[in-house]
Amino acid sequence: MHTEAADALRVRHQSPAGRSSPSRVRAAMSDRRDEQVPFRAVTLFVSLLVGIVFVGALSYVFPAGDDSMAAELLVDRNTRIFPYPFTIQNVMWIVFCAAAGELVVRHLAGRREGEQIHLGLLPEDDETILRRRDLTPIYQRVVESDPERRYLLQRLLTGALLQFRNSGSVDQINTMTNVSLELYQHEIEQRYNMLRYVVWLVPTLGFIGTVLGIAFAMRSAGVMFAGASITEGSIGPEMMEQLTGDLGVAFYTTLLALMQSAVLMFAMYIIRGKEEGVLNRIGQYCLGNLSNRLVGSEQGQQQVDRQ
Repeated sequence: MHTEAADALRVRHQSPAGRSSPSRVRAAMSDRRDEQVPFRAVTLFVSLLVGIVFVGALSYVFPAGDDSMAAELLVDRNTRIFPYPFTIQNVMWIVFCAAAGELVVRHLAGRREGEQIHLGLLPEDDETILRRRDLTPIYQRVVESDPERRYLLQRLLTGALLQFRNSGSVDQINTMTNVSLELYQHEIEQRYNMLRYVVWLVPTLGFIGTVLGIAFAMRSAGVMFAGASITEGSIGPEMMEQLTGDLGVAFYTTLLALMQSAVLMFAMYIIRGKEEGVLNRIGQYCLGNLSNRLVGSEQGQQQVDRQ
């Protein structure tokens, strides 16, 4: 009776629903070899190059002497504060592209985490029941799919399987899973620290540009109005137009910074929400396909053997 039940469990355990195919495991290991390249550093370098090329394209679209509002807003084409192209707006565009590259990194990382669920590391049918001796091949598949433990799913499964092997308690696995998910949630938050700093940096650069622009406008006004008199008519409309123009350009940096920051914040919340959703699916996957299938007591094992 015991032998027949054990054989039945082995057959269920070796079903396609509970086994990751060799091709899937090889594909996962190939992806990890590709990740040996410092992808984040390469993405940052490419993003900076894209930012420089984008600034060059804007400089071509808005040539020197273009006094349109778009030229002043986007690149400060006729700046009198800095030698072009070293303007606050151009620096902001490069920082914006660097932040966009970091968003791409986070998006791809979240997508790779979600792909681990489809490797079939755990049985997914409605009949398989797992006992302690059935977990060894599962543990081997988990380790083979991610030897370096880069992904959250493999890290969670490794800890849960080792915990059950040592204690045999399903309750302890559930407790450890909940604690691990909370720690992973905090880890995901930490991954966005640099991105949050860059999102803060963009409007800060805009405010710095505004302060510098106002200071330059006031200094120019002091030079222009030195010894001038309104009653004598020496302060003409040309001088006032130049002063108000300098003040207007000063506020363009803040306007551009706020628009860039709004775009980055929107994209960051969307991508972070997807990454947190992947973490929730990982927790549900482990709960439904591991914790709910485990038999942790002798009475439970005897009941399964009698069936």
